[in-house]
Amino acid sequence: MADQSTPEASPEGIPSQKAPGHPTAERSPRGAAAKGSSKRTVPVRSAPGEPASGSVLPRAAISRRRLLGTAGATGLALGAAGGAAGYAAAPSAKTPPLTSLGTGRAMFHGKHQPGITDALQARGHLAAFDLAPGAGRKEAAALLRRWSVTAERLMAGEAAPHDDTDVARDAGPSALTITFGFGNSFFSRTGLEKQRPSALDPLPDFSSDRLDKSRSDGDLWVQIGADDALVAFHALRAIQKEAGGAARLRWQMNGFNRSPGATAHPMTARNLMGQIDGTRNPKPTDTDFDRRIFVPASGDPAWMANGSYAVVRRIRMLLDDWEKLSLQTQEAVIGRRKSDGAPLSGGTETTEMDLEKSGADGTPVVPLNAHARITRPDRNGGAAMLRRPFSFHDGFDADGAPDAGLLFICWQADPVRGFVPVQRKLDRGDALSPFIRHEASGLFAVPGGAAQGEYVGQRLLEG
Repeated sequence: MADQSTPEASPEGIPSQKAPGHPTAERSPRGAAAKGSSKRTVPVRSAPGEPASGSVLPRAAISRRRLLGTAGATGLALGAAGGAAGYAAAPSAKTPPLTSLGTGRAMFHGKHQPGITDALQARGHLAAFDLAPGAGRKEAAALLRRWSVTAERLMAGEAAPHDDTDVARDAGPSALTITFGFGNSFFSRTGLEKQRPSALDPLPDFSSDRLDKSRSDGDLWVQIGADDALVAFHALRAIQKEAGGAARLRWQMNGFNRSPGATAHPMTARNLMGQIDGTRNPKPTDTDFDRRIFVPASGDPAWMANGSYAVVRRIRMLLDDWEKLSLQTQEAVIGRRKSDGAPLSGGTETTEMDLEKSGADGTPVVPLNAHARITRPDRNGGAAMLRRPFSFHDGFDADGAPDAGLLFICWQADPVRGFVPVQRKLDRGDALSPFIRHEASGLFAVPGGAAQGEYVGQRLLEG
């Protein structure tokens, strides 16, 4: 829970990457036949900024319904008169277009995998799989090929390639992203030990860890995010089904964030403690952003070029204890005002924190053990990571305490220089530590994005 801003869409209008060509969609939507492919030319969602919002950049009013209507008019849709391969006949021309929430679109192919610099989504699913007994490199390659085909189709707003469940029949792409990574154990199971990055060495033990091994680590990791809950679940189910007999689910977690457009103006998200969570996230506009977050093209091993390392932690918030604190005490624990995220030293959310400022009694205005003070990059040798979390709530314990907190996900070019030094510093005296508990953990190597015609991880599995 470092003091870095959540990566949502920038109100400053950071340019989004766009697919080539005109802003029209040429591939069949979920409401059309599930086979075939062509160029994808729908604009993409904006990259994260600071402070953040869940909004998307303006785009042409292209909706699944409109696409279906066009296809029907030109005789391309398989409706009532064209066969049963599609979902339905073309709707009436009076059907309204999808809202801006549904039209958000991220691209599967690119320099980096999706789901890293994309804006925060309202719904998320994390899952880890272990390869089935007897499955090796060949089976893993076939699985990643299937998963990549599925991810590309679903992110484009199309039906799953096999046995689509109709769950997302009426929805747009809804900013869906699907991201794949490899755990430490993957390499021994596939005979690729020599290709295992040293950055995947197990994380050190931390004093706040109360880790459940059954909900930690895994051979393969999948991150799913979308602005619509049904679209996100649809993707999770499709990925699980495509695993077939090659991999078995190890663990799965569900998360959420505030929905895009839920606030009157763009702002950084809040966590379940009510705090504006993270104001100092690295921004893609920073000159050293790529160096801190992504493995360079000349990096080692070569298959990780343009990739990143994801640290995943299930952090339980002890909300009953936290909510007993006074507002003043909560703000002292964090080092920022709860109302607007401004540092206790004064100013606004983005004002530089004055660590030397003292009160009338001579004590620092920002306490020495305040979370925001301890996690500052300049207090950790410049260590920085891109945080992209989801909140979670999994019901209540027998005593009524909420099983809730943060699915912490952070991205960095090297976890030894990103996550590890900050967490070690927190271990030595963070005021927030008594109110949280780390219950699960994972570290995954996330390769660069797949080029057209490639699948994720192909350079590792076929190199």
